[in-house]
Amino acid sequence: MSYIIDRRPNGRHRSAVNRQRFLERYREQIQRAVGEAVTRRSITDIERGDHVSIPTRDIAEPVFRHGQGGEQQQVLPGNHDFQSGDRLPRPDAAGQGQGTGEASDQGEGEDDFVFNISRDEFLDFLFSDLALPRMVKRRLAGVETRQWQKAGIVSSGHPAKINIVRSLRQAQLRRIALGGDRRRQLQHLLDEYAERLARAEAADSPAMQALAERIAELRAELARIPFIDTYDLRYNHHVQVAKPTAQAVMFCLMDVSGSMTQAMKDLAKRFFILLYLFLQRNYRRIELVFIRHHTSAKEVDEQDFFYSRETGGTIVSSALQLMQEIIQRRYPVADWNIYAAQASDGDNWNDDSPLCQDLLREQILPHLQYYAYIEITPHEHQALWASYAPLCAEFKGRFAMQQIVGQEDIYPVFRELFARKKEAAA
Repeated sequence: MSYIIDRRPNGRHRSAVNRQRFLERYREQIQRAVGEAVTRRSITDIERGDHVSIPTRDIAEPVFRHGQGGEQQQVLPGNHDFQSGDRLPRPDAAGQGQGTGEASDQGEGEDDFVFNISRDEFLDFLFSDLALPRMVKRRLAGVETRQWQKAGIVSSGHPAKINIVRSLRQAQLRRIALGGDRRRQLQHLLDEYAERLARAEAADSPAMQALAERIAELRAELARIPFIDTYDLRYNHHVQVAKPTAQAVMFCLMDVSGSMTQAMKDLAKRFFILLYLFLQRNYRRIELVFIRHHTSAKEVDEQDFFYSRETGGTIVSSALQLMQEIIQRRYPVADWNIYAAQASDGDNWNDDSPLCQDLLREQILPHLQYYAYIEITPHEHQALWASYAPLCAEFKGRFAMQQIVGQEDIYPVFRELFARKKEAAA
């Protein structure tokens, strides 16, 4: 008898498969916990892993138990307090413990199930079911990435890529091919031997002994055929193929004028950090353009966009005009998917808001895949919101507006703006 022993060493994460099953099974509960965690974090800690707590009742599983079965008769003692059908009151919680928490009013309780998820797992749950809407492939010549792809089965390769099923199938075919004639001869001799015994021919006769010797030789020859040979080994083959990718650019416009308090600017930064992490994690070929504006707009790098303390008055159209100039100069509409996200408190010069509306309607939105505007204000909507509102109906599916009041609104608004649409999933 032959054995196949797989001596490939296990990785460090031996239970990785079980862990992935667990994360997938309780995806809804974990995603809810991740959403709650991101709202209470500081800006610098948004992307790190976390301890996730799931209520024990959410991971309870059904259990089957064997009943006693059969018919039984029991004699139970009576009592002086209750009759059949009476409802029993719930007993009060007994005593006070030494812990710091509050005792359960139900007489018993269970701690939540707490476990740790890595940074990558945290970001996976944070951005699950999100996508840039209306992404299309435009002029892909010269814009390619190379990805590994299955390319069939080969007879040589690395031991880590051995295909056990195909190897065993090949071994079986080889054994059939090498032993087919011998098996037919063996079966013919066994039938002849049985017929002679049925005719009462003596087993020790020369003819019968010759048959027995030949049968033994064939069986020995068949036994010498190896169960598996190096010739039988088959390996999965992978090749690198060129995959076209869509080019995209995201414009991030942030108001840093004096009307934006530091708390409002922090909320805007948190929104753009989420957007930055989402784009960097899900899209390889995407460029980011950061524009800060007060009375004048300026293209800045990532460091200045998030941490510069420049301030001033408010002229929103300066940012839109700079964005239009950059598109014409560096990002041809025929070649690029263009997106924009704007964060502001909505305060603007009265004469400038209609100009912003005209710029978006006539020069910017017709060429964009998607434009998201968030207004950060705890009060009523400002002038910019009123000017932008008609664009929602005119550019339905391309233009979206949301209001952020506090830190807890950022993640839900972000998911609402970039939720995967049906047409995007197709």
